[in-house]
Amino acid sequence: MKMQQSKWLMCALCATLLSVAGCAKLKSRDHMNQGVQAYKNNHYAEAVRHFKEAVTLDPTNQNAQLYLATSYMIQWVPGADAPDNKKNYDMAKQEFDEVLKKDPSNPLALASMASMAYNSASSGTPDQKATALEEARKWNQRRIEVDPKDPEPYYYLGVINWSQAFPPIRDARVEAKMKNEDPGPIKDEKIKEPLKEKYGKQIDDGIDNLKKCLALDKENEDAMSYLNLLLRTKAALDDSEEAAKADVAQAEDWFNKSIDTKKMKANRPAAKTQTS
Repeated sequence: MKMQQSKWLMCALCATLLSVAGCAKLKSRDHMNQGVQAYKNNHYAEAVRHFKEAVTLDPTNQNAQLYLATSYMIQWVPGADAPDNKKNYDMAKQEFDEVLKKDPSNPLALASMASMAYNSASSGTPDQKATALEEARKWNQRRIEVDPKDPEPYYYLGVINWSQAFPPIRDARVEAKMKNEDPGPIKDEKIKEPLKEKYGKQIDDGIDNLKKCLALDKENEDAMSYLNLLLRTKAALDDSEEAAKADVAQAEDWFNKSIDTKKMKANRPAAKTQTS
């Protein structure tokens, strides 16, 4: 009799726990829906409250955690020093990190971490900018590992390489008293060779990544524009005037392609939406 009573109590307890768990999931979805509505209305602080509650009620609600992270991220302004702004940045990273602990291949979390790192490089000391760009590079490399057919991370790798190589090469051209219209190469070997050793491969990798982006997204005019910039940067480090002129000619081609692509997109008829 006691054994039967014990089994009955155990069943009742399990049923209660399942009921409580189910109730929590329902409440989590309710807060999720309210959070989405607040997010759509640009009420991000309210959205954060609902998404936090949704995650607390149901830690398996990954969409709520992604929305929570995104709600913090969208309130973050790169370069602003206010404490609340830094908190939004830190909390966004923390929540995206929580998603990646459970789902290391989550594309939205990876892309958001890459974007935040890249945008962080828009301000700060030179060392802080360099650190942010390297972090952005690592996140985009991880995105490629997860989805090698996504063109965007290849694009950002090319942009990052140009962002790192261009400033010192631009300064070197000034130091060498070169005119803006002079394609290169830098004639002072003492100035050019250290730069070539440090940035030559980086520039070539950037060009390669932008071409990979264009192989996957043939109408990416921004990738074309950065190919133009990287080729002009490469020309400053070339070994001969002939090589520099060839790189500048390629750069001109990509620049013109980017302009033509923009015009083509602008003149393309808008896609018609289906009506029921």
